[in-house]
Amino acid sequence: MTSQSTNPVVYEATPMTLCLRALAYTATAFCVLFIFNNFLIFWQGWPGVDVFLAHYGLLGMVALKTPLEGITLTLGWVQILTYTGSIAVSIGLVLKTRSRPMLADSAVMASISAYVVRSAFWVILLIGIVDVGISFLRVEGFMEQFFGIEMAKELGRASYRGIHVHFPLVALGFIIGLFTRSLGFIWLAFLIVVAELMIVITRFVFSYEQAFMGDLVRFWYAGLFLFASAYTLIEEGHVRVDILYTGFSARGKAWTNTIGSLILGLPVCWIILIFGMWGKSNLINAPLLSYEVTQNGYGLFVKYLMAGFLMIYAVSMMIQFIGYFLSNASALLGHPPKQVDATGKMNSGTVLLDEQKA
Repeated sequence: MTSQSTNPVVYEATPMTLCLRALAYTATAFCVLFIFNNFLIFWQGWPGVDVFLAHYGLLGMVALKTPLEGITLTLGWVQILTYTGSIAVSIGLVLKTRSRPMLADSAVMASISAYVVRSAFWVILLIGIVDVGISFLRVEGFMEQFFGIEMAKELGRASYRGIHVHFPLVALGFIIGLFTRSLGFIWLAFLIVVAELMIVITRFVFSYEQAFMGDLVRFWYAGLFLFASAYTLIEEGHVRVDILYTGFSARGKAWTNTIGSLILGLPVCWIILIFGMWGKSNLINAPLLSYEVTQNGYGLFVKYLMAGFLMIYAVSMMIQFIGYFLSNASALLGHPPKQVDATGKMNSGTVLLDEQKA
């Protein structure tokens, strides 16, 4: 007696799927490299790709009055090679994993976006709690007793607190994000309510209120809305103007989501990054470089980090849009089957659900 075995569905790669996967990996690499090179340019003094191209007068760039030379020119070559090298690496990775379905790549993008988001939540949670403690001691005049005169003065400077307090907590938050799977939306919303309740109680019961208390609510509130956007996207939680969309077939919805990701989603994310981080005086870079704080010197020293929220928003949304594009394009190409259910919702969304439930 012989048993009948069920053969697994074999994914057959086509030139179209390989090209789409390579473009997706390249777009993700460019996004990460743009952020990393922004740090190198404005914090470490590297020339940047635009300056490097201007040095050689390429792509219509106006030639530099003072050409690059020495180590600066070498650093420019390193930066341009990282971008071009990322294209080669992306293509090589796709060719090495020909049998990998596009939906699997979509799940990877969702996992990366989820990691960025949950790490960012841990970052603002830790910084918020620690900075409130420092600000409270500073307002009540206890800083010198706990830290000494010199350290108390240093902690009163935004740049010192940012480098020696905030940045280590940022690193710690991203480390914690590696080992946790909870996205923390519910807990952060609960903490915002608790922080607001404390303001009400201390103001009307004890006639006590400080600027850092309101700053904490705004700090967490901004993070809650901006960081949750990528998660809401994959869960189809964003509000749609469903005049036409609800009447589309599953394939029609996939076409809408695919085209919308390409012509609306990704360009908006790049606009935020480019207009916010292209120069020192741009919307995101200027507060980060100057460690901008509120005018009230006894509030939290986190205003510059709130400008960085836009960067996290753009990066997480861009990676999620890439995954969203892949999952819908995969449904249109028919690999693998049943990627879109009766409601038009992408099955790859279960990646984030599983992480939240873990």
